[in-house]
Amino acid sequence: MTSTQAPAPGTTTQVRRPGDRVFAGLSLSAGLLILAILAGVAIFLTVQGLPGITASPDEVKSGKSFLPYVWPLVYGTLIAATVAMVIAVPLAIGVALFISHYAPRKLGQSLGYLIDLLAAVPSVVYGLWGIGFLAPRLVPFYEWLDEHLGFIPFFAGPASATGRTIMTASIVLAVMILPIMTAICREIFLQTPRLHEEAALALGATRWEMARLAIFPYARSGIVSAAMLGLGRALGETLAVAMVLSVSVGTVTANLISSTNPSTIAANIALSFGEASGKTVNALVASGLVLFVITFLVNFAARAIVDRRKEFSGAN
Repeated sequence: MTSTQAPAPGTTTQVRRPGDRVFAGLSLSAGLLILAILAGVAIFLTVQGLPGITASPDEVKSGKSFLPYVWPLVYGTLIAATVAMVIAVPLAIGVALFISHYAPRKLGQSLGYLIDLLAAVPSVVYGLWGIGFLAPRLVPFYEWLDEHLGFIPFFAGPASATGRTIMTASIVLAVMILPIMTAICREIFLQTPRLHEEAALALGATRWEMARLAIFPYARSGIVSAAMLGLGRALGETLAVAMVLSVSVGTVTANLISSTNPSTIAANIALSFGEASGKTVNALVASGLVLFVITFLVNFAARAIVDRRKEFSGAN
């Protein structure tokens, strides 16, 4: 006679079905594959870029050693992305809040679809829009800034006669990263517990006070994540920036409205790689390695910020 022992009270028996094991294996494989690809890219950039880093000035087309060559490109990349973020972050938060909590349902859905469609527009279309439409129409505005705010280094002038400036490129970048940031912020705002919102309104808060006291604290980590994703897109954008900028390679200036513009790493690689040869190719790859490191550090910092703040956001 055989006897079976029942599970002890309070204990659960976990049964793993074949589908669960297959899914777990596929997920693990996908994660490892991503790490392997990332490591492969880093190794390739390092191996191919080291000869460009150590090359003498007479071996490369720029006629400079690597640090004086890459520093203006790093500066241009960071200044363009920073100005784009200054424009895009408040706009994305405002649009997302309007869609999720202010607009009527049908209007909010329609506006959300239109914003999402911006993400499907190719970079070359944004570049053509920046050159053909935006840049000429910004010339009077740049002249006004030069005339009235020229004492500020950012608007010192002389204003560009074509409008193809780092400011124009930053506005184009801001429009390009707006859909990603808006979509993420909108979904985070919609996940705010309804009881938190109703409690704030019941205590006499206005809609804005409810958003400031109930929605933003809950969504803080999501807003940071959205901003970092947008920043990553802005740092790596190539074609639109290359088409819009009137580039002066090797320039470091705080002036945003002049025709003398710094280039970005990605745009410089796109414009120079076709004619490069020898150690110049290695120097371009090395500049790509610098951009890779910058992007990695930005995402690492974002992950640290999100992990540190999520315990206070109510989203965990």
